[in-house]
Amino acid sequence: MIHRTAAWFILFILVMPAIHGGCEGDGAEPTNQAHPLKIEDVEGVARANLYLDGRVYIAGQPTESAFEELAGRGVTLVVNTRTPEEVEDREQVPFDEEDVVQKLGMTYVSIPLGGDGHPYEPAAVERLAEVLAANDGGVVIHCLYGIRAVYLWMAYLVRDEGLSLEQAMARGEAMMLKPHPIGRLLDRPTRLVFVQ
Repeated sequence: MIHRTAAWFILFILVMPAIHGGCEGDGAEPTNQAHPLKIEDVEGVARANLYLDGRVYIAGQPTESAFEELAGRGVTLVVNTRTPEEVEDREQVPFDEEDVVQKLGMTYVSIPLGGDGHPYEPAAVERLAEVLAANDGGVVIHCLYGIRAVYLWMAYLVRDEGLSLEQAMARGEAMMLKPHPIGRLLDRPTRLVFVQ
C-alpha cells in the first residue's frame, strides 16, 4: 500500500546511461552545463564551501571576517538557513550574526530549515523568492556547511527560474552535492522525478 503523502516525496530512480550523452533534439539545456563557480579567495567559510551562481553565493557558515569580505564584494543580503537553536549556540556561531551583518550594511533574513520545528516545505522557497525579488545586490545563502542552502537554492531555481529538476540538480552537484549513493553503488546514473 502506498502511503498517502508519497506524492510529496521525490523518487530516486535508476536510469540507463544515455546514448551519445543525452537526448538530441529535445531543446533542453544539457544538464552537465552547470554554472556555479568555486570561490577560493575568501577565508573563513566552513569547509571552504563557497560558490557563486549568478549573483548568489552558496556557503557554509561564514566568520565575521568572511562576512566583511563578502560585503566588500557587493553582497547586500544574507539568508541564513540555520535553525534558531544553531544560531544562538555560541559554540557553533561565536558571534551575533544578525548584528554583524546589519552593521556591515547588509540585510539579514532567517529562513530556518531542519528538524521538526523547521521542515522543508514550500513556504521556505516562497520566502526566498520574496527576499530575492526585493534585493538586487549580491546575496549569500548559507547554513553550517552549505547543503541546506544548496537545496533551497535548487528549489527556487525550479519553481521561480524555470529550470528543470535535472538542471537544478546539476547546479547543486557542481557545488557540493554528490550524486545519490545508490547510483554510485551500482555504477549507474540516477535522476530525480516528481511523483504524481
